Amino acid sequence: MASASARHILVETNEQCEDLKQQILNGADFADLAKQFSKCPSGKNGGDLGEFGPGQMVKEFDEVVFSANLNEVQGPVKTQFGFHLLEVTSRTD
Repeated sequence: MASASARHILVETNEQCEDLKQQILNGADFADLAKQFSKCPSGKNGGDLGEFGPGQMVKEFDEVVFSANLNEVQGPVKTQFGFHLLEVTSRTD
């Protein structure tokens, strides 16, 4: 069965999400920004969500996690919780 590991940063606005993405692309550390800005409890762990399978996360999240390239920042991804930056750190099919 497929599984993936990912980390994310959850914020309230698309604009903040875009700003954080640009900071990461300019060399900022994903985990440091997650600790500082993420509204999700995973933020204290650098945004690490651990390993999970298809259907364990919301649909919009799953679509990205199980199709995106590894170790590339994806987003903003809008869900009912807010706006996410996602980075898939590993995946098995």
